[in-house]
Amino acid sequence: MATTTQRTLPAQFIEDLGKDYGTQLKGLTSIPLDTGKFAPQVAAQDPLQAQAYQLGQQGVGAYQPYITQAGAYSGPTGYQQFTSPYQQDVLQATMDDYDAQAQKGLAGIGQQAALSGQFLGGGREGVQRAEYQALSDRNRASMLAQLRQQMFGQAQQGAQTAYGQQMQMGQAVPQLQSQDISTLGQLGGIQQAQEQAQLGATQEANRMTAMEPYDRLGIYGQGVTGLISGYPGQYQSMSQPNPTALQTALGTGAVLSGIYGNIKSPTGGSNFQGLFPK
Repeated sequence: MATTTQRTLPAQFIEDLGKDYGTQLKGLTSIPLDTGKFAPQVAAQDPLQAQAYQLGQQGVGAYQPYITQAGAYSGPTGYQQFTSPYQQDVLQATMDDYDAQAQKGLAGIGQQAALSGQFLGGGREGVQRAEYQALSDRNRASMLAQLRQQMFGQAQQGAQTAYGQQMQMGQAVPQLQSQDISTLGQLGGIQQAQEQAQLGATQEANRMTAMEPYDRLGIYGQGVTGLISGYPGQYQSMSQPNPTALQTALGTGAVLSGIYGNIKSPTGGSNFQGLFPK
């Protein structure tokens, strides 16, 4: 049995646009994208950051020489580095002067003995000389001890001052280096951030360039889709399929059957005899 199909087709120009879009889509998507042109990149370390890193490595244990030197200023012999040869000269000159004054004192005892009518070298004079010499020796020893103690204190004070300075330097060096490292790191970070921004801008520009054909084709496709869905149909297509071989055979049989029925005789015989005489 024959059937009739009715379709509402878009306008011809819309159909042409659809075919053109399909052709472009197939051609564009058949070409692989070079994603390496817009792959993410990381900015390299800035030279200032590298310098900060090197300073950081060099700063490890940078205080140790100062601590070691400070240790040399401590202990029972630390003061010796701060004794001066001039101190010994002063000490010697002071004692020489004292001895000279002591000798004058002994001479005075002799003069007093002579004035008093005593003979030189007498017993009383000898006792006075002995007492004077003993007292002078004690005074000399006391003065020498005081001078040496004073000089030792000065040297010890110098050692303590040097010790404190070395310890302060040992603490200050890492702090100063830390400030330099921080400053260099911050400046290098600014430069690295700028470089990263430039890499990002280049990456985005490359991505936009690579994706521009796809974006453009996508807008094209949206327009075609909008026309197909919103533009009214322009004509109707009527189609009737041709009969199949089976349908043709069945139709031919029906025709022959009708013809056969029409040529039967009234008596039940066949009219083929009239058509085909013996």
